[in-house]
Amino acid sequence: MKQFFQFDELGANYRREFIGGLTTFLSMAYILVVNPITLSLTSIPDLPDAMRMDYGAVFVATALAAAIGSILMGLLAKYPIALAPGMGLNAFFAYTVILTMGIPWQQALTGVLFSGLIFIVLTLSGIREKIINSIPAELKYAVGAGIGLFITFIGFQNAGIIVNNDAVLVGLGDLTNGTTLLAIFGIFVTVIFMTRGINGGIFIGMVITAIVGMITGLIDTPSRIVGSVPSIEPTFGKALEPIFNNAGQVFTVEMLVVVLTFLFVDFFDTAGTLMAVTNQAGLIVNNKLPRAGKALLADSCATVVGALLGTSTTTSYIESSAGVAAGARTGFASLVTAAFFLLSLFFFPLLEVITAPVTAPALIIVGVLMVSSLGKIDWTKFEIAVPAFLTLIAMPLTYSIATGIAIGFIFYPITMMMKGKMKDIHPIMYLLFVIFVSYFVFLIE
Repeated sequence: MKQFFQFDELGANYRREFIGGLTTFLSMAYILVVNPITLSLTSIPDLPDAMRMDYGAVFVATALAAAIGSILMGLLAKYPIALAPGMGLNAFFAYTVILTMGIPWQQALTGVLFSGLIFIVLTLSGIREKIINSIPAELKYAVGAGIGLFITFIGFQNAGIIVNNDAVLVGLGDLTNGTTLLAIFGIFVTVIFMTRGINGGIFIGMVITAIVGMITGLIDTPSRIVGSVPSIEPTFGKALEPIFNNAGQVFTVEMLVVVLTFLFVDFFDTAGTLMAVTNQAGLIVNNKLPRAGKALLADSCATVVGALLGTSTTTSYIESSAGVAAGARTGFASLVTAAFFLLSLFFFPLLEVITAPVTAPALIIVGVLMVSSLGKIDWTKFEIAVPAFLTLIAMPLTYSIATGIAIGFIFYPITMMMKGKMKDIHPIMYLLFVIFVSYFVFLIE
């Protein structure tokens, strides 16, 4: 085991790898709660049951996808990077694809499956580098930050801090409401933990908020702690049904945009996470990432597995940096994280205490972490600032990640051409321009 993971070469040992793997799990354990709540659209009242994914099944799919993805990353790439269904992509899946576009969740899972399969082909063929290089860095940063704003907006809504206002679209909610006050308390607690640099601050903040909620009677106390694992049958394999039963609805321009969005966000989020975490761990060699292909293959395979299990895109987690900070250096830490995700399957009853006010702080803080990329955009160049800003602002205002990406990618070639920089535009960007214009034309029709 030590030889396989190169413990001696990397100065690793079992104790630090275990602590690192546990730290990573605690840092990203919130996804076990947030993902089922998001995909089941728990915060949206008066929806037909057919539009909601089964809460328990999504919980199991989330834990299994995280475990399998982390195992693949640990064994194939040997990196201390854990995977799980990604924040932002699950919001796009639930609030844009299902709620706004009206696409059935089974068909949305098919979109995730297709994106994962395309990702595998791109990884094995080497096309990945060409596509990554075709997208300007500023737009990549804007997409990540825009998703962060979108997630934060959803968090404020779930907390009751931001509510509907017919006069001005949105407004401040009733801050004297008990559940809203609980969410505000959770925000303060989580901010304090994160500011102090406490590993697992988001998860610990959720636990404390839930405990306070039970003490004050705002949250029902769970009947038991350990229980049987929920059935995954309601979601398992459902991604395949539309392909065989309703292929005409699968191969459309609308679904193409959905697949491209899943692919694009996962594509660049994964690349950014891999570079950031491995650089922190000192694993970069001559400004190159060893075994990058295997890491990307693990990530894309995890997406395919997750889609078949019944969850949105599974991706590498930046929270893995917390595990690296705690000493993780090898893929053994990823195996430790995977083991904890498997163990969590037996603690499903505890999720009864995880309500919208409890998860809202996590969404808001994750949003804060994601908008940090804004500082990397050169706002002094108007031809860059316009598409970046429109990408950023359109996501929360239109309640759609896809719309934000589409608007930004349409304006980018326009502003660049008007600036006389046609030669700086990669041909793939023109292709994306056509695709996204078609996207809006299709929606208008």
